[in-house]
Amino acid sequence: MDQDDLRAGVIDTSRPHPARIYDYLLGGENHYAADRLAGEELLAAAPEARAGVRANRAFMERAVRYAVGAGVRQVLDIGTGLPTSPNVHEIAESVAPGVRVAYVDNDPIVKAHGDALLSRTGSTGIVLGDVREPRSVLGHPEVRRLIDFDEPVVLLLVAVLHFLTDDDEPARVVAELRDALPAGSHLVLSHATGDFADRGEAEAGYSRKASASLNLRSKDRVESFFEGFELVEPGLAQISYWRPDSPPPAEAAKIGFYGGVARLP
Repeated sequence: MDQDDLRAGVIDTSRPHPARIYDYLLGGENHYAADRLAGEELLAAAPEARAGVRANRAFMERAVRYAVGAGVRQVLDIGTGLPTSPNVHEIAESVAPGVRVAYVDNDPIVKAHGDALLSRTGSTGIVLGDVREPRSVLGHPEVRRLIDFDEPVVLLLVAVLHFLTDDDEPARVVAELRDALPAGSHLVLSHATGDFADRGEAEAGYSRKASASLNLRSKDRVESFFEGFELVEPGLAQISYWRPDSPPPAEAAKIGFYGGVARLP
């Protein structure tokens, strides 16, 4: 999908979209019947899925606080999904007021909701873009308005790379994004896995229904996306165990997500 296709704003509400399925599992309201049905089918195949998306959200919050606390003052969030409070800019600003945030997503519905939410501030913006085309994302005028690539950036790739097939070359995507970042930048990445339970049925069912396939990857595959970065402690971990600030949920050991934060030296 190119930028012209995205600007056309073609919205197919009859086919589930990852951002809207995620919203349904989080308990949001910005989804359609097809998304709810896909979410319920995912829960039937992977009962921990709802706990997983909530834990993933909590991981993202902790990771953003960490990176902004380390001194980074701008965030590029690719695959942001539908707005969910607290949003990334709210989390960042709770640590350091004035942090600039550029949101990117390929769903026109996400863009519409983001525009309504962000219309009153000049330090945030949202654009239509696809992670598969990193150069288009990096070169987007609104991204360039908000993000100074001569200064450190927090790059968020949270629960997005598992929607890329191997043919989409996710390692290349991350490498192209990494190469645009200066030293001191941070990568926040989470990714679904089948390492803790056999979730082949969930993977196949999701891929049949949704507008993007689900591609579960093992720990070593996920860790390879951090090439060129230096992982901070505790390294790549199940998301509930990455620097928890409260007791992990009861389902923590079953949650099929890895997460990590790394710094570009």
